[in-house]
Amino acid sequence: MLSHNKEHLLRQREDTVTREDISVLKNDWLTDNVISFWEEYLEREYLTNYKHSHIVLLRPTMSFMLMQTPDPRTIKDALPDFTNVTHIFLPINDNHSASIAEGGTHWSLLLVSIVDGVAFHYDSMPPGNQNEAHYVTQKFSRLINRPLRFIQLTDSPLQDNSSDCGVFVCLNMRHLLLKRLLMVRTDAKVSMSLGGRRVDASAGRKEMLRIIEEFRREGERRRSISNSPHPGRKSKSPPRIDSPNTRAKSNEPMN
Repeated sequence: MLSHNKEHLLRQREDTVTREDISVLKNDWLTDNVISFWEEYLEREYLTNYKHSHIVLLRPTMSFMLMQTPDPRTIKDALPDFTNVTHIFLPINDNHSASIAEGGTHWSLLLVSIVDGVAFHYDSMPPGNQNEAHYVTQKFSRLINRPLRFIQLTDSPLQDNSSDCGVFVCLNMRHLLLKRLLMVRTDAKVSMSLGGRRVDASAGRKEMLRIIEEFRREGERRRSISNSPHPGRKSKSPPRIDSPNTRAKSNEPMN
């Protein structure tokens, strides 16, 4: 049974969701963990189906490291290889102190198109993180040794409270990935504007909670199978009589 907030509820290949993350996802400001989980979910459920795509969903910790490091080339080995990458999604946070875990008060989304030499910034509470996103763009330009033009998209969907910014980042990221980058011909010209798009943050929170719960149940099922003394082996014992007494004593599955 879970005993405290930091108990791991769900662990994927890289990203861990805790009880605290579940709590904030219901109606509060999203944590790094939740956004990281969402990025891995998009990678596993969608990006893996597009073998020829070269798109990177950079984790919030990596985006923060990029913003905090004076010379981004010094952390090149800690970042993905961007040699053949066409687009990078970066969650941007306004935390300026490396000593404050889960700091900051606002999330926004930066989409870098290396092939076009452009960085698009989507902010649900403008001007919001415009300066931070511009700064990260400059750092990234230096990292890949290519010029990048920064564009603040002023027609991005707007939140109507102070806590939905992370949800907007997650939902806009999925929309841009699936509807703008993966679902069109490679030679097509795509508008990256989200003007006129409506974001239902409440429904988004419920969907993300449902997805996490589905993964948690699947994880429990797999752990149950792996912890079985003889996973996958069929019993060679004769069938037992189906009665309450023998059912309680028997460890054999009923057929």
